Amino acid sequence: MKACHSICLAVAISLMLTAGPSLAQTAAQQTPPPVQKPPVQTPPAQTPPPAQTPPAQAKPAMPAPAPALAPRPFPEGAKIAFVNIQAVASNSAQGKAYSSRIQELQQKKNTELAEKNKALQAAQQKLQTQSGVMNDDARALLEKDIDRMTRELQFLTQNAQAEVQELQQELQQEFQKQIEPVIEKVAAVKGLQMVLSVADSGLVWADRGLDLTAEIIKEFDTLASKPKAPEQAKQ
Repeated sequence: MKACHSICLAVAISLMLTAGPSLAQTAAQQTPPPVQKPPVQTPPAQTPPPAQTPPAQAKPAMPAPAPALAPRPFPEGAKIAFVNIQAVASNSAQGKAYSSRIQELQQKKNTELAEKNKALQAAQQKLQTQSGVMNDDARALLEKDIDRMTRELQFLTQNAQAEVQELQQELQQEFQKQIEPVIEKVAAVKGLQMVLSVADSGLVWADRGLDLTAEIIKEFDTLASKPKAPEQAKQ
């Protein structure tokens, strides 16, 4: 019976888009998209009973946040400094804008897939509860519809994953293109010969005065707030 081959793809949807790769990874190498596992084939299951809500428990007192370290002046004559690209991507206005675009696309695709999955579940439920009173033609037609909806949902899930990954890669490249001249400008002003990325350099310890992250975020935000020339706006 074809019903045994139908799939409830709520699991496939959950595989979709949790957290996209960080924009900060573009300072090193772009990682290839993760290999997606094929959805597990399972027969339609009976509707499980609602989960019981555990009794509320008192929340433990949250520890007081550690005091922020006071900034230190840039060491005079230093020729090497470092930057936390992850912090730039997370805290700069441009990085936040890129993250919002990815999250909006993720939400849109998840909503579309949830609607398709709801229709599939309804058809599976109908087959389970009304199969005994259906004639052979009606049952065969419903099984055919379930098989079609299952394949369609699998196809849409794969397309949604590919579309989000494509946007992530596009924004990563754009972020890298924009952040490099900002780092170069700050380094030139300070007369540096080298700027290290904390996440990629293997840095264990350094004078905090060599951290250019806050300064680069400030310069990056200033650059992003300036109106673009007509030629740049078209790019």
